[in-house]
Amino acid sequence: MSRADGRAVADPHAAAAAFDSLWEEILAVGRDGGTGGYRRYAWSDADLTLREWFRGCAGARSMDLEEDRNGNLWAWWLPRDWVGDPKGAFVTGSHLDSVPDGGAFDGPLGIVAAFAAVDLLRARGIEPSIPIAVVAFSDEEGARFGVACIGSQLATGALAPERALGLRDIDGITLAEALTRVGRRPDRLGVDTTLTERVGVFIELHIEQGRALDLVDSPLALASSIWPHGRWEFDFTGEANHAGATRLVDRHDPMLAFASTVHTARAEAVARSAVATFGKVLVSPNGTNAIPLRVRAWLDARAADQSTLELMVSRITAAARGHATVDGIDLQVVAESITPIVEFPPEPRRRLAQTLAHLGDIPVIPTAAGHDAGILSDSVPTAMLFVRNPTGVSHSPAEYADPVDCHVGAAALADVMAAWVAAEPA
Repeated sequence: MSRADGRAVADPHAAAAAFDSLWEEILAVGRDGGTGGYRRYAWSDADLTLREWFRGCAGARSMDLEEDRNGNLWAWWLPRDWVGDPKGAFVTGSHLDSVPDGGAFDGPLGIVAAFAAVDLLRARGIEPSIPIAVVAFSDEEGARFGVACIGSQLATGALAPERALGLRDIDGITLAEALTRVGRRPDRLGVDTTLTERVGVFIELHIEQGRALDLVDSPLALASSIWPHGRWEFDFTGEANHAGATRLVDRHDPMLAFASTVHTARAEAVARSAVATFGKVLVSPNGTNAIPLRVRAWLDARAADQSTLELMVSRITAAARGHATVDGIDLQVVAESITPIVEFPPEPRRRLAQTLAHLGDIPVIPTAAGHDAGILSDSVPTAMLFVRNPTGVSHSPAEYADPVDCHVGAAALADVMAAWVAAEPA
């Protein structure tokens, strides 16, 4: 196929073949038979299986496989006669881990599309003039250890190794222990000093997490920005007691303050056109006939700008302290992670739009979801492509993207890759 200016573009039928075969290979990995959702937590058996799949994809394409000091996987396609380390590379990819009972597309879509794009370039006889890499960043979702984008945050210095290694999962296992169990070296975690030299641009293709594209009938969009967002742990501690034998006036029940705080969070979010969610809760001792001793809950909050986010969280926290005082319980609030607003640079977005002009006008939209591209944006040029999500459902087994739209995304990524590396048919 060709554009109006005569340049070849990826064939959608070839994109379908390249994408579908890869997609089928990983559909069963980490999928729960009861919920239909995925449980691909960092350094779990499912994660290790997907890492081996990634290694196999690199080997099948004669790409050099590297696992860096932070567990991020890189598959390198180096130009002929390239000598020395990669520099100024075109890098694309995403992540392989999931939230609890997440969907199939969040993360893996970008990696499958990246390998499919490599296949499409090779089928067209294109030899890159600069290195190309497919990357799978480690523990993007933060589902196991509570902090998102661990791999990219460590690489850029946004997360200190000392803090990362002390993070614990729900079973009390630290990240350091988890890495040791799977044969990795915790002492190697830290800033990737070669990142800015090796990566010329990072383009992340991801399923849309929202429903903007369905409403404008477009299979693709470009990202303009990522809302500032963060996670805060609220630890309500009261007094455990008998649920039947303890008078209401004698109780110090942390569940009451927590429940009131949930309602406050919703009201504060509505008032500011933002979002605030308590999605993870741990209750101790968690007995049916026991007043809880402790309720640990995590607030996920996001807003269009930093000042709005800060004001909303401060008001939620103040209200929670007020509820705790009334009920005679203790409250500790700790910020686990805070990510400022990301404004994607205009030049990579302009180049993407120019390359994909044959597809028509591509919407440019913000996103409230965090991504590795956002973490890397302070270090290297970044951009994002979104594939339409017709229902807007994400972080759920019901997450879905039409195969045709996935094929469009893979073909578009191949076109961008080809244009960026200034390659011509050999």
